[in-house]
Amino acid sequence: MNPTPQSAENTPSQPASGFAGRLDRYFRVHERGSTFPREIRGGLATFFAMAYIIVLNPLIIGTAEDMNGDTLGLAPVAATTALVGGVVSILMGAISRYPFAIAAGMGLNVIVAYTLAPQMTWADAMGVIVLEGLVLLVLVLTGFRTAVFRAIPPELKTAIAVGVGLFLALVGFVNAGFIRRIPDAANTTVPVQLGSGSLSGWPILVFVIGLVLTIVLIVRNVRGAMLIGIVVATVVGVVVEALAGIGPMSDGQGNTNPDGWSLTVPQLPTSPGDLVAVPDFSLVGQFSLFGSFAHAGTIAVILLVFTLLLADFFDTMGTMVGVAGQARLLDEEGNVPHAREVLIVDSLGTIAGGAASASSNTVFAESAAGVGEGARTGIAPIVTGLLFLVATLFSPLVELVPFEAATPVLIIVGFMMMTQVTKIPFQNYAIGIPAFLTIVVMPFSYSITNGIGVGFISYVVIRTAQGRLRDVHPLLWVVSAAFVVHFALGPIESLLGL
Repeated sequence: MNPTPQSAENTPSQPASGFAGRLDRYFRVHERGSTFPREIRGGLATFFAMAYIIVLNPLIIGTAEDMNGDTLGLAPVAATTALVGGVVSILMGAISRYPFAIAAGMGLNVIVAYTLAPQMTWADAMGVIVLEGLVLLVLVLTGFRTAVFRAIPPELKTAIAVGVGLFLALVGFVNAGFIRRIPDAANTTVPVQLGSGSLSGWPILVFVIGLVLTIVLIVRNVRGAMLIGIVVATVVGVVVEALAGIGPMSDGQGNTNPDGWSLTVPQLPTSPGDLVAVPDFSLVGQFSLFGSFAHAGTIAVILLVFTLLLADFFDTMGTMVGVAGQARLLDEEGNVPHAREVLIVDSLGTIAGGAASASSNTVFAESAAGVGEGARTGIAPIVTGLLFLVATLFSPLVELVPFEAATPVLIIVGFMMMTQVTKIPFQNYAIGIPAFLTIVVMPFSYSITNGIGVGFISYVVIRTAQGRLRDVHPLLWVVSAAFVVHFALGPIESLLGL
């Protein structure tokens, strides 16, 4: 499905000349069937779909306490989150020439905040991130990371893309408050439900308006449909908040409002001076490369690095396959051509994220929002990166876009990625069962990595049961064994007394 079809107005019959022509040839804009306006729109859509990380990452990293009870603070983490995301996204676009944007990885930041930090200082925890990034970089430069990627059967790669689509859709519904967790204390058998049993509250209405509008614009082939949907929903949200004064779902002091905005309250600044904030980059360089070994011990640090490495390794791989598949940039075997450049920059993003105390930065699945707008080249993440850099100064404007206005894009992109499911031969159980498990475990466990791990392990087990060991690439055995260790980390740590 292509929601932004080309027309005589925005599709050149031949590549441009001069400087525009050189840009066209370097980024392969014309070759990939795109145009500069589409790339810019895609970069904008990706930024608005990702901008929540500038608000959410500080709430996770900036408020958690290390072993000494120290916190990093909201403002410094917000500044470095935008800074690193901006710089590395620009690098990704310029070097890889793919429409992949980068920012602090969700899930990874939770591990850092609630697993690493309590065992060491924040400087030590960020040093562990840098170490992990260095190991990732070595794996890329030696060709191991690319070799693992090519060892995966094409059908499982497709399943990964479909699973990422469902995961994105669930993230969209949850971030908007459309789907919510049922408290465990209720002893319910269903872990999630529609809103609070039913849909209520103005923010949900804003989400529904944004979703319906985006769907209508897409089916009518309106260019910029997703971006228009975000902007219109944001305007509606600003008006609703101005009239109703809804406020946030949680005020951070234990008071909750189930019908409030899930994170960002769409309020216009009260004065022109509130539009600009001087960024605080004091956290840049505040890391200790080997300090963690003194506080947590060598074995514990190795296990922590392994956990982060596995999550980062396969989150990136799954996202890369999913987004590239949606953009139709995969080769006949389901591989991303010249993936080495993507993986190098991704590794540098991890290193930079740790060095700036912004947590590990990785390729964002929300890059698919830009692809949905027609982005096919590295120009889109360059636009996204520039907007991240601007956001370091204009953070109040970034916080203007509520989840409820941005997340409808993720639902639509999830549908687009889901369309690839027809390529999977489910009637062949040896492929169909691992593919199914890959697809469903991602959203059900809220982790791309878990879905990939369960899919790989089940594929190896089934092929072994069939006596078809030769169908399993040697590297897939190694990776599956690593995932077994990953899933058994709890018992292993207990056995070792950690």
